[in-house]
Amino acid sequence: MTKFAYFDCFSGISGDMTLGALFDLGADPAAIEAAVRSMGLPELSIVTGDVKKCGFRAVSVKIEHPPEHAHRHLHHITDMIDSAGEIEASAKSLAKRIFGHVAVAEAKVHGTTLEKVHFHEVGAIDSIADIVGAAVAITNLGITSAMASPVPTGTGSVKIDHGLVAVPAPATAEILRGIPIAPCSIAKELTTPTGAAILKELCSDFGPIPAMVVDAIGYGAGTMDLPDQANMLRVLLGHRGDGESALQNSHVHHDKVVVLETNLDDATGEQIADCVNRLMDAGALDVTQTPCTMKKGRSGVVLSVITRGDQIAAMEELIFVHTPSIGIRRYPADRETLPRESITIDTSLGPVKAKSVTLPGGKKRVKVEDDDARRLANECSLSTLEIRRLAEATRPND
Repeated sequence: MTKFAYFDCFSGISGDMTLGALFDLGADPAAIEAAVRSMGLPELSIVTGDVKKCGFRAVSVKIEHPPEHAHRHLHHITDMIDSAGEIEASAKSLAKRIFGHVAVAEAKVHGTTLEKVHFHEVGAIDSIADIVGAAVAITNLGITSAMASPVPTGTGSVKIDHGLVAVPAPATAEILRGIPIAPCSIAKELTTPTGAAILKELCSDFGPIPAMVVDAIGYGAGTMDLPDQANMLRVLLGHRGDGESALQNSHVHHDKVVVLETNLDDATGEQIADCVNRLMDAGALDVTQTPCTMKKGRSGVVLSVITRGDQIAAMEELIFVHTPSIGIRRYPADRETLPRESITIDTSLGPVKAKSVTLPGGKKRVKVEDDDARRLANECSLSTLEIRRLAEATRPND
Protein backbone atom coordinates (compact mmCIF):
# COMPACT_ATOMS: atom_id res chain seq x y z
CA MET A 1 0.00 0.00 0.00
CA THR A 2 1.32 3.45 -0.85
CA LYS A 3 1.75 5.93 1.97
CA PHE A 4 1.87 9.69 2.56
CA ALA A 5 4.44 11.16 4.97
CA TYR A 6 4.52 14.52 6.73
CA PHE A 7 7.94 15.70 7.95
CA ASP A 8 7.54 17.89 11.03
CA CYS A 9 10.94 19.64 11.09
CA PHE A 10 10.46 21.71 14.25
CA SER A 11 14.17 21.17 15.12
CA GLY A 12 15.45 20.98 11.56
CA ILE A 13 16.41 17.82 9.67
CA SER A 14 19.52 15.77 9.01
CA GLY A 15 20.19 12.41 7.42
CA ASP A 16 20.53 10.52 10.69
CA MET A 17 17.38 12.15 12.11
CA THR A 18 15.48 11.05 9.01
CA LEU A 19 16.81 7.51 9.19
CA GLY A 20 15.97 7.29 12.90
CA ALA A 21 12.39 8.43 12.31
CA LEU A 22 11.99 5.90 9.47
CA PHE A 23 13.29 3.11 11.73
CA ASP A 24 10.79 4.20 14.37
CA LEU A 25 8.05 3.91 11.73
CA GLY A 26 8.94 0.28 11.10
CA ALA A 27 11.79 0.19 8.58
CA ASP A 28 14.07 -2.77 9.33
CA PRO A 29 17.59 -1.66 10.43
CA ALA A 30 19.09 -5.05 9.53
CA ALA A 31 17.69 -4.88 5.99
CA ILE A 32 18.92 -1.30 5.58
CA GLU A 33 22.37 -2.25 6.86
CA ALA A 34 22.57 -5.15 4.41
CA ALA A 35 21.52 -2.86 1.55
CA VAL A 36 24.15 -0.23 2.39
CA ARG A 37 26.86 -2.87 2.91
CA SER A 38 26.19 -4.20 -0.60
CA MET A 39 27.55 -0.91 -1.98
CA GLY A 40 31.05 -2.21 -1.28
CA LEU A 41 31.02 -1.26 2.41
CA PRO A 42 31.12 -4.67 4.15
CA GLU A 43 32.55 -3.33 7.43
CA LEU A 44 29.82 -0.74 7.94
CA SER A 45 27.38 -1.09 10.83
CA ILE A 46 24.20 0.82 11.66
CA VAL A 47 23.71 1.13 15.41
CA THR A 48 20.30 2.24 16.68
CA GLY A 49 18.89 2.88 20.11
CA ASP A 50 16.28 4.79 22.07
CA VAL A 51 17.39 8.08 23.61
CA LYS A 52 15.64 10.90 25.46
CA LYS A 53 15.51 14.44 24.09
CA CYS A 54 14.05 16.88 26.66
CA GLY A 55 12.23 13.92 28.17
CA PHE A 56 10.84 12.56 24.89
CA ARG A 57 11.87 9.23 23.38
CA ALA A 58 13.41 9.12 19.91
CA VAL A 59 15.50 6.69 17.87
CA SER A 60 19.16 7.59 17.43
CA VAL A 61 21.25 6.30 14.53
CA LYS A 62 25.03 6.00 14.39
CA ILE A 63 26.95 4.79 11.35
CA GLU A 64 30.09 2.91 12.37
CA HIS A 65 32.84 2.24 9.82
CA PRO A 66 36.65 2.20 9.53
CA PRO A 67 38.26 5.64 9.19
CA GLU A 68 38.66 7.00 5.66
CA HIS A 69 39.85 10.17 3.94
CA ALA A 70 38.22 9.84 0.53
CA HIS A 71 36.75 12.86 -1.28
CA ARG A 72 34.33 11.41 -3.78
CA HIS A 73 32.88 12.75 -7.02
CA LEU A 74 29.25 12.21 -8.01
CA HIS A 75 30.12 9.37 -10.39
CA HIS A 76 31.92 7.51 -7.58
CA ILE A 77 28.78 7.57 -5.44
CA THR A 78 26.54 6.72 -8.40
CA ASP A 79 28.74 3.72 -9.22
CA MET A 80 28.54 2.55 -5.60
CA ILE A 81 24.74 2.75 -5.68
CA ASP A 82 24.47 1.02 -9.06
CA SER A 83 26.73 -1.84 -7.88
CA ALA A 84 24.64 -2.59 -4.78
CA GLY A 85 23.04 -6.00 -5.14
CA GLU A 86 20.71 -5.62 -2.14
CA ILE A 87 19.02 -2.39 -3.27
CA GLU A 88 16.03 -2.45 -5.61
CA ALA A 89 15.94 -0.22 -8.67
CA SER A 90 13.39 2.29 -7.32
CA ALA A 91 15.44 2.90 -4.16
CA LYS A 92 18.62 3.31 -6.24
CA SER A 93 16.88 5.89 -8.41
CA LEU A 94 15.61 7.79 -5.35
CA ALA A 95 19.06 7.83 -3.73
CA LYS A 96 20.69 9.10 -6.92
CA ARG A 97 18.10 11.87 -7.26
CA ILE A 98 18.77 12.99 -3.69
CA PHE A 99 22.51 13.07 -4.35
CA GLY A 100 21.73 14.97 -7.55
CA HIS A 101 20.29 17.86 -5.52
CA VAL A 102 23.46 18.00 -3.44
CA ALA A 103 25.65 17.87 -6.54
CA VAL A 104 23.80 20.72 -8.25
CA ALA A 105 24.10 22.85 -5.08
CA GLU A 106 27.78 22.07 -4.54
CA ALA A 107 28.61 22.81 -8.18
CA LYS A 108 26.76 26.12 -7.94
CA VAL A 109 28.42 27.39 -4.75
CA HIS A 110 31.92 26.28 -5.83
CA GLY A 111 31.60 27.48 -9.42
CA THR A 112 32.32 24.12 -11.03
CA THR A 113 30.53 21.36 -12.96
CA LEU A 114 28.65 18.29 -11.81
CA GLU A 115 31.47 16.10 -13.12
CA LYS A 116 34.20 17.96 -11.22
CA VAL A 117 32.47 18.80 -7.95
CA HIS A 118 33.93 17.11 -4.86
CA PHE A 119 31.68 15.76 -2.15
CA HIS A 120 33.22 16.41 1.25
CA GLU A 121 30.94 15.90 4.26
CA VAL A 122 28.15 14.47 2.09
CA GLY A 123 30.63 12.15 0.37
CA ALA A 124 31.67 10.55 3.65
CA ILE A 125 30.51 7.02 4.37
CA ASP A 126 28.11 8.03 7.14
CA SER A 127 26.33 10.57 4.91
CA ILE A 128 26.19 8.09 2.02
CA ALA A 129 24.68 5.53 4.39
CA ASP A 130 22.15 8.10 5.66
CA ILE A 131 20.93 9.01 2.16
CA VAL A 132 20.94 5.51 0.69
CA GLY A 133 19.49 4.04 3.88
CA ALA A 134 16.72 6.64 3.87
CA ALA A 135 15.96 5.92 0.20
CA VAL A 136 15.69 2.18 0.89
CA ALA A 137 13.55 2.76 4.00
CA ILE A 138 11.23 5.18 2.17
CA THR A 139 10.76 2.65 -0.62
CA ASN A 140 10.20 -0.25 1.76
CA LEU A 141 7.66 1.72 3.79
CA GLY A 142 5.71 2.47 0.60
CA ILE A 143 6.02 6.27 0.91
CA THR A 144 5.14 7.79 -2.48
CA SER A 145 4.28 11.38 -1.56
CA ALA A 146 5.24 13.77 1.21
CA MET A 147 4.94 17.25 2.67
CA ALA A 148 6.98 19.07 5.29
CA SER A 149 6.74 21.98 7.67
CA PRO A 150 8.77 25.14 7.00
CA VAL A 151 12.38 24.32 7.85
CA PRO A 152 14.41 26.02 10.62
CA THR A 153 18.10 26.18 9.75
CA GLY A 154 19.52 27.65 12.96
CA THR A 155 21.89 30.62 13.10
CA GLY A 156 25.54 31.34 13.81
CA SER A 157 28.37 29.53 12.07
CA VAL A 158 29.62 26.01 11.47
CA LYS A 159 33.05 24.65 10.52
CA ILE A 160 33.23 22.50 7.39
CA ASP A 161 36.13 21.28 5.22
CA HIS A 162 36.27 24.70 3.55
CA GLY A 163 36.50 26.56 6.87
CA LEU A 164 34.05 28.53 8.97
CA VAL A 165 30.79 29.39 7.19
CA ALA A 166 27.50 30.96 8.19
CA VAL A 167 24.44 28.84 8.97
CA PRO A 168 22.79 27.65 6.80
CA ALA A 169 25.94 26.38 5.10
CA PRO A 170 26.23 27.48 1.44
CA ALA A 171 25.18 24.13 -0.06
CA THR A 172 22.29 23.81 2.41
CA ALA A 173 21.06 27.30 1.54
CA GLU A 174 21.24 26.50 -2.18
CA ILE A 175 19.30 23.24 -1.75
CA LEU A 176 16.64 25.07 0.28
CA ARG A 177 15.91 27.54 -2.52
CA GLY A 178 12.14 27.50 -3.05
CA ILE A 179 11.50 25.85 0.34
CA PRO A 180 9.97 27.94 3.18
CA ILE A 181 12.48 28.60 5.97
CA ALA A 182 11.11 28.94 9.49
CA PRO A 183 12.47 31.68 11.80
CA CYS A 184 14.90 30.30 14.37
CA SER A 185 17.27 31.97 16.87
CA ILE A 186 19.12 28.81 17.98
CA ALA A 187 22.86 29.29 17.36
CA LYS A 188 23.38 25.79 15.95
CA GLU A 189 23.24 24.09 12.54
CA LEU A 190 19.82 22.43 12.66
CA THR A 191 19.46 21.51 8.98
CA THR A 192 22.23 19.78 7.02
CA PRO A 193 22.69 19.41 3.25
CA THR A 194 21.68 15.75 3.55
CA GLY A 195 18.42 16.54 5.32
CA ALA A 196 17.64 19.42 2.96
CA ALA A 197 18.22 17.23 -0.11
CA ILE A 198 15.88 14.52 1.22
CA LEU A 199 13.12 17.12 1.64
CA LYS A 200 13.87 18.67 -1.76
CA GLU A 201 13.34 15.35 -3.50
CA LEU A 202 10.43 13.96 -1.48
CA CYS A 203 8.19 16.90 -0.67
CA SER A 204 5.77 18.45 -3.13
CA ASP A 205 4.53 21.11 -0.70
CA PHE A 206 5.40 22.81 2.59
CA GLY A 207 3.06 24.03 5.30
CA PRO A 208 1.02 22.83 8.28
CA ILE A 209 -0.12 19.24 8.63
CA PRO A 210 -2.68 18.57 5.87
CA ALA A 211 -5.87 16.55 6.06
CA MET A 212 -4.64 13.00 6.53
CA VAL A 213 -5.25 9.77 8.39
CA VAL A 214 -2.21 9.00 10.59
CA ASP A 215 -1.24 5.34 10.89
CA ALA A 216 2.10 5.71 12.67
CA ILE A 217 4.45 8.38 14.03
CA GLY A 218 8.24 8.11 14.08
CA TYR A 219 10.78 10.16 16.01
CA GLY A 220 14.41 10.48 14.92
CA ALA A 221 16.95 11.97 17.33
CA GLY A 222 19.57 14.56 16.44
CA THR A 223 23.04 14.33 17.95
CA MET A 224 22.90 17.68 19.79
CA ASP A 225 21.01 18.41 22.98
CA LEU A 226 19.13 21.71 22.81
CA PRO A 227 18.31 23.45 26.11
CA ASP A 228 14.77 24.57 25.32
CA GLN A 229 13.35 22.02 22.90
CA ALA A 230 13.63 18.38 21.87
CA ASN A 231 16.16 17.99 19.07
CA MET A 232 14.32 15.44 16.97
CA LEU A 233 12.43 14.99 13.73
CA ARG A 234 8.82 13.80 13.77
CA VAL A 235 7.42 11.98 10.73
CA LEU A 236 3.70 11.22 10.46
CA LEU A 237 2.90 8.27 8.20
CA GLY A 238 -0.53 7.50 6.76
CA HIS A 239 -2.64 8.52 3.82
CA ARG A 240 -4.27 11.70 2.67
CA GLY A 241 -7.83 12.19 3.88
CA ASP A 242 -8.87 14.57 1.12
CA GLY A 243 -9.08 12.19 -1.82
CA GLU A 244 -5.73 13.17 -3.32
CA SER A 245 -4.48 9.61 -3.13
CA ALA A 246 -7.15 8.12 -5.37
CA LEU A 247 -4.64 7.29 -8.09
CA GLN A 248 -1.98 6.02 -5.69
CA ASN A 249 -1.81 2.29 -6.14
CA SER A 250 0.66 -0.30 -7.32
CA HIS A 251 0.14 0.72 -10.94
CA VAL A 252 0.88 4.44 -10.57
CA HIS A 253 4.37 5.74 -9.88
CA HIS A 254 4.97 9.13 -8.27
CA ASP A 255 8.21 11.03 -8.75
CA LYS A 256 9.56 14.57 -8.91
CA VAL A 257 10.92 16.25 -12.01
CA VAL A 258 12.17 19.69 -12.97
CA VAL A 259 10.71 21.84 -15.74
CA LEU A 260 13.07 24.21 -17.60
CA GLU A 261 11.59 26.94 -19.81
CA THR A 262 13.00 29.65 -22.04
CA ASN A 263 11.32 32.13 -24.43
CA LEU A 264 12.86 32.39 -27.90
CA ASP A 265 12.01 35.05 -30.48
CA ASP A 266 15.29 35.16 -32.41
CA ALA A 267 15.96 31.47 -33.09
CA THR A 268 15.45 29.75 -36.42
CA GLY A 269 13.35 26.62 -36.73
CA GLU A 270 16.51 24.69 -37.57
CA GLN A 271 18.23 25.87 -34.37
CA ILE A 272 15.31 24.91 -32.17
CA ALA A 273 14.88 21.51 -33.82
CA ASP A 274 18.61 20.80 -33.42
CA CYS A 275 18.49 21.77 -29.73
CA VAL A 276 15.42 19.59 -29.15
CA ASN A 277 17.21 16.58 -30.65
CA ARG A 278 20.30 17.24 -28.53
CA LEU A 279 18.21 17.53 -25.36
CA MET A 280 16.40 14.25 -26.04
CA ASP A 281 19.68 12.49 -26.87
CA ALA A 282 21.13 13.76 -23.57
CA GLY A 283 18.31 12.17 -21.56
CA ALA A 284 15.54 14.76 -21.31
CA LEU A 285 12.23 13.15 -20.34
CA ASP A 286 10.31 15.36 -22.78
CA VAL A 287 10.80 18.55 -24.80
CA THR A 288 7.96 20.68 -26.21
CA GLN A 289 7.59 23.90 -28.19
CA THR A 290 4.65 26.25 -27.58
CA PRO A 291 4.00 29.25 -29.89
CA CYS A 292 3.69 32.56 -28.03
CA THR A 293 3.57 36.30 -28.65
CA MET A 294 6.39 38.17 -26.97
CA LYS A 295 7.17 41.84 -26.41
CA LYS A 296 6.72 44.25 -29.31
CA GLY A 297 4.31 41.77 -30.90
CA ARG A 298 7.07 39.35 -31.89
CA SER A 299 6.17 35.74 -32.57
CA GLY A 300 8.16 33.40 -30.38
CA VAL A 301 8.40 29.90 -28.96
CA VAL A 302 8.41 28.69 -25.36
CA LEU A 303 10.90 25.81 -25.23
CA SER A 304 10.03 23.52 -22.30
CA VAL A 305 12.18 20.66 -21.03
CA ILE A 306 11.14 18.06 -18.46
CA THR A 307 14.18 16.53 -16.79
CA ARG A 308 15.41 14.93 -13.60
CA GLY A 309 17.15 16.91 -10.88
CA ASP A 310 20.60 15.49 -11.60
CA GLN A 311 20.41 16.55 -15.27
CA ILE A 312 19.57 20.24 -14.79
CA ALA A 313 23.06 21.61 -15.43
CA ALA A 314 23.58 19.51 -18.58
CA MET A 315 20.19 20.53 -20.02
CA GLU A 316 20.71 24.22 -19.30
CA GLU A 317 24.14 24.13 -20.93
CA LEU A 318 22.64 22.64 -24.12
CA ILE A 319 19.96 25.34 -24.22
CA PHE A 320 22.45 28.17 -23.74
CA VAL A 321 24.91 26.78 -26.30
CA HIS A 322 22.47 25.77 -29.03
CA THR A 323 19.86 28.55 -28.85
CA PRO A 324 20.08 32.34 -28.41
CA SER A 325 18.54 32.02 -24.91
CA ILE A 326 19.91 34.34 -22.23
CA GLY A 327 17.73 33.08 -19.38
CA ILE A 328 16.03 29.88 -18.23
CA ARG A 329 13.18 29.48 -15.74
CA ARG A 330 13.31 26.45 -13.47
CA TYR A 331 10.66 24.95 -11.21
CA PRO A 332 9.98 21.55 -9.61
CA ALA A 333 6.93 19.49 -10.56
CA ASP A 334 5.30 16.31 -9.31
CA ARG A 335 4.58 13.58 -11.82
CA GLU A 336 2.39 10.49 -11.86
CA THR A 337 3.42 7.91 -14.45
CA LEU A 338 2.08 4.53 -15.49
CA PRO A 339 4.36 1.49 -15.84
CA ARG A 340 5.25 0.83 -19.45
CA GLU A 341 7.32 -1.66 -21.39
CA SER A 342 8.43 -2.09 -24.99
CA ILE A 343 7.03 -5.20 -26.68
CA THR A 344 7.04 -6.77 -30.13
CA ILE A 345 3.80 -7.92 -31.76
CA ASP A 346 4.24 -10.68 -34.35
CA THR A 347 1.61 -9.88 -37.00
CA SER A 348 0.92 -11.89 -40.15
CA LEU A 349 2.92 -9.26 -42.08
CA GLY A 350 5.90 -9.29 -39.74
CA PRO A 351 6.93 -8.03 -36.31
CA VAL A 352 6.05 -4.51 -35.18
CA LYS A 353 7.24 -2.73 -32.04
CA ALA A 354 4.72 -1.34 -29.55
CA LYS A 355 4.43 0.12 -26.08
CA SER A 356 2.36 -1.63 -23.40
CA VAL A 357 1.07 0.56 -20.56
CA THR A 358 -0.49 -0.72 -17.32
CA LEU A 359 -3.55 1.34 -16.33
CA PRO A 360 -4.46 2.07 -12.66
CA GLY A 361 -6.93 -0.81 -12.58
CA GLY A 362 -4.34 -3.26 -13.92
CA LYS A 363 -5.59 -3.43 -17.52
CA LYS A 364 -3.15 -3.06 -20.40
CA ARG A 365 -3.18 -0.47 -23.17
CA VAL A 366 -1.04 -1.20 -26.22
CA LYS A 367 0.04 1.33 -28.83
CA VAL A 368 2.13 0.58 -31.92
CA GLU A 369 5.27 2.71 -32.29
CA ASP A 370 4.76 5.18 -35.14
CA ASP A 371 8.20 4.67 -36.72
CA ASP A 372 7.70 0.91 -36.83
CA ALA A 373 4.15 1.24 -38.16
CA ARG A 374 5.43 3.42 -41.03
CA ARG A 375 8.28 1.00 -41.75
CA LEU A 376 5.97 -2.01 -42.04
CA ALA A 377 3.37 0.03 -43.96
CA ASN A 378 5.99 1.02 -46.56
CA GLU A 379 7.22 -2.55 -46.86
CA CYS A 380 3.68 -3.87 -47.46
CA SER A 381 2.26 -0.89 -49.43
CA LEU A 382 -0.39 -0.31 -46.79
CA SER A 383 -1.42 2.61 -44.59
CA THR A 384 -0.20 2.97 -41.01
CA LEU A 385 -3.84 2.74 -39.90
CA GLU A 386 -4.11 -0.73 -41.44
CA ILE A 387 -0.91 -1.79 -39.66
CA ARG A 388 -2.21 -0.52 -36.33
CA ARG A 389 -5.53 -2.33 -36.75
CA LEU A 390 -3.71 -5.55 -37.64
CA ALA A 391 -1.50 -5.24 -34.55
CA GLU A 392 -4.49 -4.53 -32.30
CA ALA A 393 -6.29 -7.56 -33.69
CA THR A 394 -3.23 -9.70 -33.11
CA ARG A 395 -2.80 -8.54 -29.53
CA PRO A 396 -6.04 -7.04 -28.15
CA ASN A 397 -6.00 -4.87 -25.03
CA ASP A 398 -6.11 -6.86 -21.78
